[in-house]
Formats: sequence, C-alpha cells, structure tokens
Amino acid sequence: MKILIIEDDDRISRPLAKDLRHQYHAIDVAKDGQEGWNFATTADYDLILLDIMLPHIDGITLCQRLRAHGCKSLILMLTARDTTSDKILGLDAGADDYLIKPFALEELAAHIRALARRTTELKPVTINHGLLRLDVNASRIFYNSKPLTLTPKEYGILECLLRQPTQTFTRTDLLDKIWNFDQTAGEETIKTHINNLRRKLKASGAEDDLIETVYGMGYRLAQGSK
Repeated sequence: MKILIIEDDDRISRPLAKDLRHQYHAIDVAKDGQEGWNFATTADYDLILLDIMLPHIDGITLCQRLRAHGCKSLILMLTARDTTSDKILGLDAGADDYLIKPFALEELAAHIRALARRTTELKPVTINHGLLRLDVNASRIFYNSKPLTLTPKEYGILECLLRQPTQTFTRTDLLDKIWNFDQTAGEETIKTHINNLRRKLKASGAEDDLIETVYGMGYRLAQGSK
C-alpha cells in the first residue's frame, strides 16, 4: 500500500513510518495540514493516517477538504482525545476509522488490515493468479507455495500487478505507486526491478514470460498463466 502520514510529532511519525516500511508499504510523511494537502492532492494514496491536531490546517478540516476534492483514499484519524464528540466529528468529516493515541504499532496494523478488507480493491485476504499467491495480511508472495524473497520495491511492483492482473502498468505508473516523493528513481530503475523479479520467479519454477512486456506501454501479468 502507498500510505501518507500527516503527523507533526516526530516521536510518532518516525517509528510509525519505519514500522510500515518494514511491512513493504511506500510511505510519505507530512508535518502539517498544508503539506498534507499538497501531498494528498498530488499523488494517489491507498491510506492516509491523519492527526487531528495539526498546524496550518487541522485534521478535521483537512479531511473535509480532501473528501470535497474527491479524495478516495482510506482515512484513519489519529486523536489524543478519547471523546465521543471527537470521534463523531472525524467520522462525519469523512474519516473511515479512528485510533486513540497512544497506540501500539500492532493495534495500528490491525486497524489497517480491517480497513483494507472493507474496500473492493483490497478486500481479498489472499489474491491468486495461476501459481502466484499474495498473502495480504502477511505481506508475502508465493509461487507454487514457495515464498519469494523480495526487496520492498520488488514486492510493491509484483503486488500492483497481482491486484490488477489485466491492467498494463507503465513505468511511470509504478514509480508513482511505489516510490516516495523523497526518493529519486528513473524509469530504468523499474526495468532493473522487473528483470530481477523475472529472475527470482524463474528460479522458483515460473515461466520466463510470467511478467509480460507490452511494448510501447508497460508491464502486466501473463494472462492465463500457470
């Protein structure tokens, strides 16, 4: 998943971002409401973790503006105030869920999994394509029941292809979905990762053309692959 954290407290955002990156998520961090707006209206995020108490634009107002702008991202509101009125304000503003600070990282992970199961795109706990299988909860990908040892970027690319196996992704599409704003990468980087993925899949017994190159367009999973 591509996740945006909008949180002004580094003591929360840093360990949160580190933990989520270890789970193979692509993470961007904004430190105030205005920066959060800039991020959220520039890129597509699967999930936004949004603090209520923010400089410049508070979380409730930002959530309302994002929904009015047509933002379809899941929004998980983070609040230090455990009151019914605050929860109602957040949900009425368009948030999908809320979490009370302080929280354990395991609790946040459980909320993220629960939110993911609500959406049409992320609903399946496992996604199968021929002998490829994505275990959403474990953030693991298997070929013929054997786990693939992937880098976070390789995992992100293969996850995108598995979630929408009939779609052709351009290199720009994959850069936008998987790389953070503060990471510099070019289209040749995608080509390198695709080649590495093909090598690892072949070593696991997959056919050479499991990841197809659609010339002049991009990449997709082979249709009817086994």
